[in-house]
Amino acid sequence: MKVIIPLAGKGTRLRPHTHITPKPMLKVAGKPVMAYILEDLVRLGSVEQVVYITGHLKEKVEQYARESFSLPAVFIEQKVQDGTAGAVDLARPYVDQPVLIIFVDTIFDADLSVIDRTDADGIIWVKEVEDYQRFGVVVTDADGHMTKIVEKPKTPISKRANIGLYYIRNWQLLYEGIAHVLRQPKNQGEYFLTDAFQYMIDQGAKIRVIDVEGWYDAGKIDTLLETNRVMLAKGRARVPAGIDRSQVIEPVYIEDGVTIANSKIGPNVSLGAGSIVEHATLRDTIAGSGCRIVRSSLTNSLLGDEVFVAGVRGEVTLGDHSEVRGDEE
Repeated sequence: MKVIIPLAGKGTRLRPHTHITPKPMLKVAGKPVMAYILEDLVRLGSVEQVVYITGHLKEKVEQYARESFSLPAVFIEQKVQDGTAGAVDLARPYVDQPVLIIFVDTIFDADLSVIDRTDADGIIWVKEVEDYQRFGVVVTDADGHMTKIVEKPKTPISKRANIGLYYIRNWQLLYEGIAHVLRQPKNQGEYFLTDAFQYMIDQGAKIRVIDVEGWYDAGKIDTLLETNRVMLAKGRARVPAGIDRSQVIEPVYIEDGVTIANSKIGPNVSLGAGSIVEHATLRDTIAGSGCRIVRSSLTNSLLGDEVFVAGVRGEVTLGDHSEVRGDEE
């Protein structure tokens, strides 16, 4: 099986952090978002090659993927951001067998081994949501096969949101569908991969719809913090020895080399290596490596690497190498 991972986007909803850090490399519970997905692929054991479709900060993505994972890989730059169908089309020269397509804005709980047992032309994974108007939702027939995807429906035609995880066994028909889509006028200014799936269905293909157990968004600052909370609760928490005169309210993720003194940490806090926290209170916060936080009380905050915060109370979002001094200074 081949795997296509499109990650060319600029991550505008996560700025300022994505100005210098690729969106899939932002950390949740001490680990880059894309690492959760790549670890699933390693466990799957049937991946022959991963095709990364890169763009924004492509050198950092390529370096991380090569150094951290042994999966055979090729990297293709998407120079024109023309949509998801255009991204997957770039991988065409490398696809000669069934393919798994994964968009890495999210972390999911899904049993990928089902692909070894399916006789369908493809699988699309979904998650039932209440705020269905925000998503593309999947409509199925009585046998559980997809009939169509409706983008941001105004009426509850379905609440099963498309999460960006697909397995396509009939890869030849997929690329026939993508070629068809690319010959049409753009849909809302883009070429959508889901329109290629619709082409497959119109040609008689059967795409099975499967609900995932969990789906955790990492595409916005507020949802990234929420996903950090979920990952900590699901077993990613760790507290090293040597925390001095401080209170730790679990779950938290604290890397080695962090100095904490006279502070209250947690719940739902992640601290990167080399950070220093003194006379501070942190809750529902992610701080990168080499930060220094003193005489502050932060909640629902996201700090990059080497950030200095002093005398600040409330919620802050600061990119790498930032410095903020509050009134208490």
